[in-house]
Amino acid sequence: MYVISYPEHVGAEYDFSAIRHHSHVCQRKGEFEKACNMRYEAFKKLMDLIPDEDEVVLDWDDEPSQEVLKLIGDCSIDQYLVGDFEMAAGMMEMLLDLDPEDHLEITKPLAYCYVALEEYELFDEVVNDISDKYPEKEILKMWSEFRKTGRIPSGEFIYFKKNFPVFYREFTADDHAVSPEYLQDIERDHPSKETLARELWLQTEHLWAQFPGFIEALKAC
Repeated sequence: MYVISYPEHVGAEYDFSAIRHHSHVCQRKGEFEKACNMRYEAFKKLMDLIPDEDEVVLDWDDEPSQEVLKLIGDCSIDQYLVGDFEMAAGMMEMLLDLDPEDHLEITKPLAYCYVALEEYELFDEVVNDISDKYPEKEILKMWSEFRKTGRIPSGEFIYFKKNFPVFYREFTADDHAVSPEYLQDIERDHPSKETLARELWLQTEHLWAQFPGFIEALKAC
């Protein structure tokens, strides 16, 4: 396992745990751009500390290393949400190199990036690493096929509707309000399936806006 070596006289700009915490405080206040910029600046500092010529794996059980991995994960999701899928995919690939066990389950958003980028060979390599218990796998397989052919595969659609009915209803609904009840439930240790379905919709809504047609086709099935 690799241990990051910090400069002899480090300042607050290298306190990645504190930066990450502060960025989340800003995010909760609605200061999303500030939070994203804060994480990205920290990410650039971090890149100077990780060698690029050797295979580097960070120890998840080491708290400072875990904070570094979470920072990279947060930063990659920032890029994913603003639609910079190439940058997001690069960060996510690096995160998987640093954390091959994928503790942050970054493979799922990486698969969305590959479909958005029409990198179908790379998509095929990672989609099978996603457990069948996740509805994202079926959504990804349907969306990938739709992007390639303009059609939703009937077998995948039937499986999705039968095995993930709550998610099917959410993704074919006309309203996806962020209600006070949703905000309260999502903070619980065990949110309801309805809340998790709403969360997944909100996490992918930008994709359906940027690449229209899939949701409409899903509703028409």
